Amino acid sequence: MRTAEHYFEVPLDHFGDGGGTITVFAREYVSTDHSEDDTARLPWLLYLQGGPGGRGNRFPSLGGWSKAAAKDFRILMLDQRGTGLSSPIDRHTLPLHGDDAAQAGYLSHFRADSIVADAEAIRRALGSGPWTVYGQSYGGFCALSYLSFAPEGLRRALVTGGLAPLTGPADRVYQATFRRVAARNAEYFGWYPEDRATVTRIARHLRDTREFLPDGGRLTVERFQMAGSHLGGNTRVDALHHLLEDAFVSAPGGIRLSDAFLEQVRGLVSRAANPLYALMHESIYGQGQATDWAAWRVLEDFPEFRPDAAEPLLTGEMVYPWYFEQDAALRPLRDVARLLAAKSDWKPLYDPERLARNTVPVAAAVYSDDIYVDRDLSLETAAAVRGLQVWESADFHHDGIADDGEGIFARLLGMARPAGAAGAGH
Repeated sequence: MRTAEHYFEVPLDHFGDGGGTITVFAREYVSTDHSEDDTARLPWLLYLQGGPGGRGNRFPSLGGWSKAAAKDFRILMLDQRGTGLSSPIDRHTLPLHGDDAAQAGYLSHFRADSIVADAEAIRRALGSGPWTVYGQSYGGFCALSYLSFAPEGLRRALVTGGLAPLTGPADRVYQATFRRVAARNAEYFGWYPEDRATVTRIARHLRDTREFLPDGGRLTVERFQMAGSHLGGNTRVDALHHLLEDAFVSAPGGIRLSDAFLEQVRGLVSRAANPLYALMHESIYGQGQATDWAAWRVLEDFPEFRPDAAEPLLTGEMVYPWYFEQDAALRPLRDVARLLAAKSDWKPLYDPERLARNTVPVAAAVYSDDIYVDRDLSLETAAAVRGLQVWESADFHHDGIADDGEGIFARLLGMARPAGAAGAGH
């Protein structure tokens, strides 16, 4: 492959008069099967990463969906604003923008509507006509915003595991998500019944014994429950079993959690690499009302997930207020997170009326048992977008493109090819 790095200056606030500019970075990937002259004539495909708060993928080589896409496209891998090399946000950089209230105001410009406005500015700077966007997970949410506010910039949209609810409070998302995660726990413990006892044993151990992660942070029961993030994939779910089998060792003072286990858990529970995820996660559902720590409130309806439950279940990707007390990388941002949770004047992220009149070809993969983006809510959204074609599959989970990215991409591209098109890229 050949790569090229692109830096763009864009307004912080695309919809107002102030705020100055920020830098947005994107990396271009092109297959060496195309000559440089041919590359200049290839259409662009913009990849929108999952998250929020995840930087664009760094490919060591083309493979999976990117190998399939590179046959017909120049791939532009975007670091969404605030991530990677795009004016990154963390506990060091955010205080540059003022006090807690100013920081929360700054972060209000880091949602899907602004990401779409960045994409349109970049498309024009590259001299591209309407291009193809491919959105995975939260990237699919951004694709729906793109269809709502700038459909003229789109040739087609492809979505995997990323059809967001267009209306309603965040609470309904977490009501559905907790049910899906509970079912996935039951499925997992059906495969590995011995792990049910191991999870319970670890929880009891952590209540009685102070254990610390290699970064110095204490491992609590609720942090350990975050290991349930492994449940969101076909390929990752067995890694949970491998994690648990490393849990305990005998030490002079008695039974302790092993360093191997603690190091693996540290990688699962720390948000040092993507603090924007914790800060902005619930805001991706905020439209006209405060999210008010929705997952934490909804948890009260699912006591089996409480850390003090007799046999606590593992959780998914929910964000809770205690994140900002127990994670050292998030602790300085605690008051900013509180202000964002209380913010009630979030602007709409979608235009249901415009989506009902949509003319852009859209194809979406919906995974029947997805624990992160609920199947029923996804199909509700699909029915509200004119012309959106759904491929529902029970063969994959949220990380489907890690299992068969090449096949999934090719299928969706074929579904979304405009009528009369001679080839995939045209």
